[in-house]
Amino acid sequence: MSLQDKIAIVTGAAGGFGAAIARHFADGGAKVALLDLNEEKASEVAARLGRGRAIAVRVDVSSRAEIDAALAKVSEAFGVPDIVVNNAGYTHRNQSLLDVDEATFDRVFNVNVKSIFHMSQAVVPAMRENGGGVIINVGSVAGIRPRPGLTWYNGSKGAVNILSKSLAVELAPWKIRVNAICPVIGATGMLESFLGVPDTTEARKKFVDTIPLGRLCEADDVAQAACYLATANFLTGIELPVDGGRTI
Repeated sequence: MSLQDKIAIVTGAAGGFGAAIARHFADGGAKVALLDLNEEKASEVAARLGRGRAIAVRVDVSSRAEIDAALAKVSEAFGVPDIVVNNAGYTHRNQSLLDVDEATFDRVFNVNVKSIFHMSQAVVPAMRENGGGVIINVGSVAGIRPRPGLTWYNGSKGAVNILSKSLAVELAPWKIRVNAICPVIGATGMLESFLGVPDTTEARKKFVDTIPLGRLCEADDVAQAACYLATANFLTGIELPVDGGRTI
């Protein structure tokens, strides 16, 4: 149950949950590839993790061609990935389902769901030939206990959650474990979109009051869960709420 010298890919790693996951993996001894649309910020995070320990690669996770190119760079730098964390995500603003346009809907599903299709198609053959691996998908409590205003986002994360279970069953014969982390709302760049109103102390308090442990999810909470699922060798198909009791 060690991350020492494991090769990990984390998408959406320029900030928020992804940056924290990358940092925890690197602290555990893994070599980490940080994939993100924002290569500059991803490079800053990678630099803090240490030369030879992390690289940054620009990628749009909704594009198979870009994922293939990114995997080629990772393989050249480190080798075949042992762990892939599909963390990159996108949401529409909290609003009536009738007010979300088709382009936004498509972007939500392309980033949140189709990216997992592309990544699985690209990385599973290499993991299979390598004797196994770990895939961790960042779903959401929105896919477990949905609330009004985020209907299309909720649907995308419900897909992520159930895909993780289905992938776990199908890939188990090749020793590829697949699990989902399901965070509650956190103080990330998407917070205001989730709230649907300006990010004020009052707006946060209204939501925090619905979480039994009395705070928003923090990046380290998700990173700790990722480290656990990456190293717990007999866990697969888990839908792990990291939610302070929100889904109880």
